[in-house]
Amino acid sequence: MNEGEQTGLATMRDCWITGGATFDLAPTAWKTIAGGASPDEQERRLLAIAAQALDVALRPAAPKTLKRRPLLPKLALPMLPERLRPLLRAALKHAIDARRKTRVVTLVASRGFVLHPMDWMPAASDQNSPDVYAPWIDWQASVDGERRAPQERLTAENWDEFYPAARRIVLADMRHSEPASARMLIEAKASGEPAEVRLALVELMRFGLGAEDAPFLKSLSADRSGKVRELADRLLARLGEYGRSNDGGPDDPAAELAAFISEGKSGFIRRRNIYTPAKLKSPAQEPRRAELFEICNLGDLAARFDTTESEFLGAWQFGADNNADILIARMVAASGSDAAVTHMADALVADGGKPALFALHLTPRLDGRRKRTLVRLILKQANYLGAINLAEGLDAGWVAWDDLSNGSALSALRSAVAGNDEAMRRGADDILETIGFLATATTAVKLIDEVVAAGMPPAAPSLGLLRLNAALAEHQPRTDT
Repeated sequence: MNEGEQTGLATMRDCWITGGATFDLAPTAWKTIAGGASPDEQERRLLAIAAQALDVALRPAAPKTLKRRPLLPKLALPMLPERLRPLLRAALKHAIDARRKTRVVTLVASRGFVLHPMDWMPAASDQNSPDVYAPWIDWQASVDGERRAPQERLTAENWDEFYPAARRIVLADMRHSEPASARMLIEAKASGEPAEVRLALVELMRFGLGAEDAPFLKSLSADRSGKVRELADRLLARLGEYGRSNDGGPDDPAAELAAFISEGKSGFIRRRNIYTPAKLKSPAQEPRRAELFEICNLGDLAARFDTTESEFLGAWQFGADNNADILIARMVAASGSDAAVTHMADALVADGGKPALFALHLTPRLDGRRKRTLVRLILKQANYLGAINLAEGLDAGWVAWDDLSNGSALSALRSAVAGNDEAMRRGADDILETIGFLATATTAVKLIDEVVAAGMPPAAPSLGLLRLNAALAEHQPRTDT
């Protein structure tokens, strides 16, 4: 259809919109087809021709940049049964951010299923989804659609044949079983990757981190990316080695941070050092102190007081300044040695009460046993139940009914649901969503009964993950044979 015919068709359309007849406006060829009929039939025939022209003749051509993608890879686990997909979609809809959606996906994967791609797809940059989705992440990231991840072992020679997500998973596994081989691969290939990929590769060094990794990490002090250099510094600090110069001068951030901390003595007979956050002189000092805690290493700070990491943490007076307590907990998680992290977590959990909540900032560095101990402690204290949402990297589906019913968590949830305080109800919704991820299927069923009996509508969206959790137990995945 040429430009004149397109203009004529637009004129006919405008005429129809205003309720007029268009026979006289139609192209000659169209009049031949529509002529000889009644006026109404003429308009119907012209309308049919126009519709055909719009749907077929004027259909936009695909852009030349459009490329045919390969088929979506099949994953290693079976798809979630069709009858559970409505429950899944409800749980995903109620999950308000990517972190909570990932929690839904992780729960389903822990029960042996993957999601339908129409319900959820990982992003190309996703690094938090279960490993089973790596082929889909690489499919999202692919642009040429021609590479295929080889089945053989990852080597320097076939490095480029692996997509980033598949490569990251292989390297993470290697860091657990063969840390030296994985390090040599990263050392050989990372420098040729973009900064974002280099950062992700160096971050894998946290698995199986040991003294033999120090030379490579020190070599990253000359990396082009500031983020890579900072990450390498923190990893070195975990090993007790420090990449920064620590001369104690005015430009030494550790010395500046030490000025925000007061050193004192405690005890009548056996005098011991204690460390307390100094009172800030102005609100403007708060962001500077936070920045220093973020860029300094725990070892450097402890050295400013001529003590060890564990001794410094043991003498820190938790409770004097809540913000400073959070900042030092994050510093320990980022740069403390394994011994310092476990020492701090064990001491805080043993103390119980509010100080134990600061251990939540250490969860990325804690083993599964300590994470579970911490969650069970929180479930026993109704006052701090909402803090459970801060924990990271928890396993799915292990909170038993006794964990929930032996403390005060259950009664607190029932009271919040039955009360008229909207803020408490919203808090209860968040906690129910978190427990929906942590609970066993049996616990999920019992908890739904409890809160419904307390007054929550059975179809409440906040029960979505609990209902999915319970329903997943009724299905056993079937693997291909």
